[in-house]
Amino acid sequence: MPVDTPLVIGEIPFRSRLIVGTGKYASFEETKKAIEASGADCVTVAVRRVNILDRKEENLLDYLDPKIYKILPNTAGCYTAEEAIRTARLARSAGISDMVKLEVIGDKRTLFPDNEALLEATEVLAKEGFIVLPYTNDDPIMARKLVEVDAGAAVVMPLAAPIGSGLGIRNPYNIQIILETISVPIIVDAGVGTASDAAIAMELGCDGILMNTAIAGAENPIQMAEAMNLGVKAGRLAYLAGRIPKKLYAQASSPIEGMIE
Repeated sequence: MPVDTPLVIGEIPFRSRLIVGTGKYASFEETKKAIEASGADCVTVAVRRVNILDRKEENLLDYLDPKIYKILPNTAGCYTAEEAIRTARLARSAGISDMVKLEVIGDKRTLFPDNEALLEATEVLAKEGFIVLPYTNDDPIMARKLVEVDAGAAVVMPLAAPIGSGLGIRNPYNIQIILETISVPIIVDAGVGTASDAAIAMELGCDGILMNTAIAGAENPIQMAEAMNLGVKAGRLAYLAGRIPKKLYAQASSPIEGMIE
């Protein structure tokens, strides 16, 4: 069996290659059950949308054992570099994490990232010692800029499709180019809809996947979380195994040479 190595972000190893979000669930209890079914050990939380800083009230973090899960704060809802930087600093000062999933949104309708502001925020936060995971377009040039010396992203997270769209990977060729040219882990973020989408991303050679809506928005989030867990594992194993080349014409499964007529 092919030997795999753990996903490592910064210097932190992770057991699972699936990172899950915590929004859109019916309750904290459902969130907990879905996360458990997903097998993920890294969970991302929106600092601006979830009450994770006021520990006097019921809190999502009360349902996540810090001995099991690495909490990844994200800057969802930020539309400027300044907002995103301030939000990341707030999460760190609250003792949540030095890691941050960095989002700087450029358009309210499409939720596509503002890559110029993203690059600016990445540079600032990386210099302050953050482990930065920037959410970006599937643009190989921007991916390269995000990991250059002045930026210093620990990971690049290209979208597969618009956030929450469930369309799957729309441009596998750009993802492939990013994989071939970037040395840090590549984690697909946004657009995955079902387990086959997750498997395709992993078969391309992506190091991991981050998803939220595909699980939380499913008719049965717990079952979908388990399906995504299996899809990621199957896709990773298929990538390591090495698929057969695609051919235009048929090739017999059993060799015909030496057959008795």
